[in-house]
Amino acid sequence: MKPLNIGMVGYGFMGRTHSNGYAQANHFFPCEYKPVLKAVCARNKEKAQAFADNWGYESVETDWREMLKRDDIDAIDVCTPNNLHKEISIAAAEAGKMVLCEKPLALNQADGEEMCQAVEKAGVKNMVWYNYRRVPAVTLAKQLIDEGRLGRIFHYRANFLQDWTINADVPQGGAATWRLDAEAAGSGVTGDLLAHCIDTALWLNGSIKDVSAMTETFVKERMHSETGKKEPVKIDDACSFFCHFDNGSLGLFESTRYARGHKALYTFEINGENASIRWDLHDLHRLEYFDHADDSIVRGWRSVHISDGEQPYMKNWWVPGLNIGYEHTFIHQVADFLKSLETGEQMHPSFRDALETQKVCDAVLDSAAQRAWKDV
Repeated sequence: MKPLNIGMVGYGFMGRTHSNGYAQANHFFPCEYKPVLKAVCARNKEKAQAFADNWGYESVETDWREMLKRDDIDAIDVCTPNNLHKEISIAAAEAGKMVLCEKPLALNQADGEEMCQAVEKAGVKNMVWYNYRRVPAVTLAKQLIDEGRLGRIFHYRANFLQDWTINADVPQGGAATWRLDAEAAGSGVTGDLLAHCIDTALWLNGSIKDVSAMTETFVKERMHSETGKKEPVKIDDACSFFCHFDNGSLGLFESTRYARGHKALYTFEINGENASIRWDLHDLHRLEYFDHADDSIVRGWRSVHISDGEQPYMKNWWVPGLNIGYEHTFIHQVADFLKSLETGEQMHPSFRDALETQKVCDAVLDSAAQRAWKDV
């Protein structure tokens, strides 16, 4: 097999999921390319070394710029806070490296456009880690829609609910809570959670034309981990928006970190002329399906267990009836990326794909700030 030498910047939660994907992909999805964990980069050398030892990275760097100079690195995986995505990705592209970037693509559309231009000018392979596309049930939903089984789409609704920031004593900033710091994250739930919902929606249901949004920041001040002082909170704790899709359907999206009892409730439902589908991350191996063509005496919602070999990705896993989980979505994404290298096809979502999600996020935040409908 041909080696694909990986240099990862960052070693947090996403670093673990990506590393597991690299380690497992070839075991289940045969391909002529094999990821090799060459280097991990972080400012804290001791912690980076511990991560490298645990996951099998061959070396450690403390400056990502030094890693880009290495001839034994083929691809850079950007697992950093959002404010570093642009600089690292552009520099990696200019160094001739493939770029695999965590979501969201950037802090805003303008930065995202620069990133797209950089990878396109350099002609390097690129992708963004919107992993929920690779849940087999979600991929099956895409297949059913593309086959026309739902008919004309009328409604798309999605939510992503958490509750981990309800306590006002949770700080902002720093390694653990950078997502609450606008300087590092760009936005709150819009870029962190709704970006997932939007990416999936664009993939399943097509482009969004315009949005009408509202946001709220429930805790106005939090202690900053790095300054030790209370500072204004500039991210959105909650966001809801309506939208029109290009296909004429209506969209309804909601996300919050203030939904007590929910740790990661991500759901979507799509209503069509002929059928409806719905999916829940908490039961991710099932796709709920309603077909109006069924005989009336048995017509109703059915729960399709996604474990059969004819369903997306599942022939590479276990026998029918046995589940896979969240971590497998990253294995699938790595496998698809490796296959794209083999075939020469474009990997999705690419930076350009992710820029479309970024445009919607920017329009949502602008709409909420202006209290007006905004075109995407």
